[in-house]
Amino acid sequence: MFVKLLIVLAAAACWILPACAATTYVADPATYLPMLKKLEPGDHLRLMPGEYKSGLPVHNLRGSLQAPITVSGPETGSRPIFIARPRHNTISIVNSSYVTLRNLDLDGQNIPVDGVKCEGHSDWADHIILERLRITGHGNNQQTVGISTKCPAWGWVIRNNSIAGAGTGLYLGNSDGRAPFIAGVIEHNLVIDSRGYNLQIKHQVMRPLLPGIPDKPSVTIIRHNVFSKANGGSADEMARPNVLVGHWPLTGPGSTDRYLIYGNFFYQNPNESLFQGEGNIVLYNNLFVNWFGDAVRIQPHNDTPRDVSVFYNTVVAKGGGITLARREHDPAYPQLISANIIFAQSPIRGASLEKNLTGGFEDARNLLARPFAPLGKLNLTLAVGAKVQENLESSASFEAYPEARRDFDGDFEGSSHNARRIGAYTLDKSRPRWMPALQIKPVPAIR
Repeated sequence: MFVKLLIVLAAAACWILPACAATTYVADPATYLPMLKKLEPGDHLRLMPGEYKSGLPVHNLRGSLQAPITVSGPETGSRPIFIARPRHNTISIVNSSYVTLRNLDLDGQNIPVDGVKCEGHSDWADHIILERLRITGHGNNQQTVGISTKCPAWGWVIRNNSIAGAGTGLYLGNSDGRAPFIAGVIEHNLVIDSRGYNLQIKHQVMRPLLPGIPDKPSVTIIRHNVFSKANGGSADEMARPNVLVGHWPLTGPGSTDRYLIYGNFFYQNPNESLFQGEGNIVLYNNLFVNWFGDAVRIQPHNDTPRDVSVFYNTVVAKGGGITLARREHDPAYPQLISANIIFAQSPIRGASLEKNLTGGFEDARNLLARPFAPLGKLNLTLAVGAKVQENLESSASFEAYPEARRDFDGDFEGSSHNARRIGAYTLDKSRPRWMPALQIKPVPAIR
């Protein structure tokens, strides 16, 4: 810990003393490794297109908040391709802070190594940005992961990445709960056709004592992603939900942290539910489509559901719509399911149907525009003439949550404090601005 503290102080001093100057390096597959080792705060290593066969070791690289270290490929055109090699994770992260990796392709070659891995022997990795990576060929087995963290990790941003056909898309944390993933942002990613989870964030035991690790209440945000298991998922005992989030520490720092999960498109899972979670969860403005089975299950995994709010979602599922394993008679952990549109064989379990619009799976044909259309034409807005007034919920209850008054497309529901809504789209919308598809969800032009 003493060493880490010296590192933090040194990085801060770089902005007090004028001697620190950022450098931009340009490298190709033959020259990049020596340059990588000497990067200092603010430096930028630009990688030329080509095949890189010696991995990308992000070891002991320490940028700062004001001067992160960046390693990137070109913004357009051909990109660097990192080719997997046996017994080495392709991008290996150890004891590094404030590093951005951008515009890189990772080809796993169907070898049992991970694409990006924060190694288990690392003491920490904080404020890492992974942006516009394309990760393919990492589906050797269900334990082969596109992006993985196995050490304490906080302040990460995982944005605009594409992960196709991995054993597991993203696996953040460790199975024993001792590698917490804290205060992260996971946004605008496309994760499709994983054998196991598209995304799993593991439960957490007591938070370790490390310099800089968050000890005040924080949130992990999962927003505007596309998670699909329409193809390639494992069956029987190896089947997994598209997304699973585990609980926070049961006591002490982190115990009041929350997941804010909004604006995502969850699509198809022939063998499991689309979403499963426990702990403190706020789930809103999402689309859930599963023509094979369940949509949302908030239930015990390593602990129990705690503070739970589920609102403004639209659900079409052949099995269960929203299932809540309720904590009975526990006012410390309020649990709310309200203002959702749910068409499923069993729309809601464990909570009241009131203030939700519910019906059977086939009833979706009558009340939604095109709920069974193919991707690109799928339309989960309300059908013309659908009557929902008795189910509407005032938005005032939800204003504390980011973008809660903007719908799945990012459109604002209105300026009135008494604005009322139900489901993932504003009531006056007949056609989505973005027709759900297996592509990175575009950033909306806010209006």
